[in-house]
Amino acid sequence: MKANELRDKYIKFFIEKKHKFIRSAPLVPENDPTVLFTTAGMHPLVPYLIGEKHPLGKRLVSVQKCVRTGDIDEVGDICHLTFFEMLGNWSLGDYFKKEAIDYSYEFLTGFKWLNLPLDKLAFSVFAGDDDAPFDEEAYNHWIDKGIPPNRIAKLGKKDNWWGPAGQTGPCGPDTEMFYWVGEDPAPEKFDPENKLWIEIWNDVFMQYNKTKEGRYEPLSQKNVDTGMGLERVLAAMQGKQSPYETELFTPMFKKLDEIRDISNTENNRSASERIIVEHLRTATFMMGDGVVPGNVDQGYILRRLIRKAIREAKRLGVDTMFTSKIAEVVIAEYSHYYKELSNSCKFIFDELDREEKQFANTLEKGIKEFEKLISKVPAHINKKVISGKNAFFLYETYGFPIELTEEMAKELSFEVDRNGFFKAFRKHQEMSRKGAEQKFKGGLADNSEKTTALHTATHLLHEALRRVLGGHVHQRGSNITAERLRFDFSHPDKVTKEQLAEIEKTVNDAIRANLPVTVEEMSVEEARKSGATGIFGEKYGEIVKVYTIGSYCKEICGGPHVKNTGELGTFKIKKEESSSRGIRRIKALLS
Repeated sequence: MKANELRDKYIKFFIEKKHKFIRSAPLVPENDPTVLFTTAGMHPLVPYLIGEKHPLGKRLVSVQKCVRTGDIDEVGDICHLTFFEMLGNWSLGDYFKKEAIDYSYEFLTGFKWLNLPLDKLAFSVFAGDDDAPFDEEAYNHWIDKGIPPNRIAKLGKKDNWWGPAGQTGPCGPDTEMFYWVGEDPAPEKFDPENKLWIEIWNDVFMQYNKTKEGRYEPLSQKNVDTGMGLERVLAAMQGKQSPYETELFTPMFKKLDEIRDISNTENNRSASERIIVEHLRTATFMMGDGVVPGNVDQGYILRRLIRKAIREAKRLGVDTMFTSKIAEVVIAEYSHYYKELSNSCKFIFDELDREEKQFANTLEKGIKEFEKLISKVPAHINKKVISGKNAFFLYETYGFPIELTEEMAKELSFEVDRNGFFKAFRKHQEMSRKGAEQKFKGGLADNSEKTTALHTATHLLHEALRRVLGGHVHQRGSNITAERLRFDFSHPDKVTKEQLAEIEKTVNDAIRANLPVTVEEMSVEEARKSGATGIFGEKYGEIVKVYTIGSYCKEICGGPHVKNTGELGTFKIKKEESSSRGIRRIKALLS
């Protein structure tokens, strides 16, 4: 089975089960300040998982674009990816464990669906602890399907519990499904520690709310949230050891071979080759959603991916401009499903070419810095060594892989402290992981009173920007906490002090007017005709929520809102700065 068929079958199956299809949300979350990128299918649905009514109903299905960067330095092996597609289905207070397990079992084993042999499947359920009991209900549903007990593992919270991602919030047990990828028949007893059992699907049952006192109380609205990684399932079904061996990557490898003017008919790709195609696939999708290479947040991650791909290509002897050629393959392979890629192709190619040229200049500066470090070592010292700290500085600041530093050092009879380099590298990795964990710590988006007020204020700010700066202004991202809002928007120039004062006054005038905030559900076409603000195209589903604030503004949105602007207090802009090329950023608060 190919990727396109797997995607289509999944959507068709759940549509037949009365689920409504929702398009993938952008990779940059609109209303979740806890993460830089959408890391799971549940992120765009946060308001609905905690009680808000979804315009399309209680049963949903999607294929969501996701990026996870916590293990970015592990990419190069046969399994790690930064970008992946998550097949997901949801019940928002509708069906629960029995139906979710029924659907999972039917899709996995049904003849017209995946038709996986039952003797290659295994399952796990929550074993229970002091906080919550053994998930006997899920266990019995699998037994009712004819699954032998020795193929069902009972595991603890570490393996079979979801959330809360923060200190409090919705959470619950999950049941996971595994597929045997070994050449020999699967063992009778399921051992989760055996790496030949690959997890392919996870059904999460949100049935508890963890309180600040640490109690787990039953939720009034019980939800099902499932996730199946397309790349992982595809590799397992095709009998491949790695997603890199599937048709999702082979066209990119072929193009890389053409660029290198070599012929490779085997699947034994090097770590460098995997890094190049993986990182450029992710970068292409990021730019398809409007991310621009930069020095902070999403732009920094994007730049890091592109530059690492370029570094690895140089190790393979690629000296010509090549990144846009790989991106061209990604767009050709994916744009039938993700039309934003073909719609943004010129932007993607231009940014990649610009980044390659800019990075070439950075490498030149790195070489000068290398020469400076060498010149500081006294000539009379017999054993000349570049410290691990300096080698890592060249890596982090100028993109020098350790191998490049070693090659240049060897030419001058220098050694490089590899152990010191990797010590600094591991320290950097640990700090990055902690940063990623901190970013995700909030988990489900905060719907507190303060955050709701600031979210509403972003609507007022967006409209004020358009009135003062012009109709070219569009939202390019927002990050809201209980303390402040951060709003990114398209604008080519620095906003002047006079313009900022006018923007601030416009927002506060709207607040003092005590305007009512109302919401309507309508089709995208109706929203467009009504004058609602929104990036029209592939982004929205059939039905959307349109929030109207008096006669001031009208915008498509799914986040929390106050009932009238008089609840907001006083709006104050604290900072205006560049976010990335052509994108400005405003930080503001309410008092």
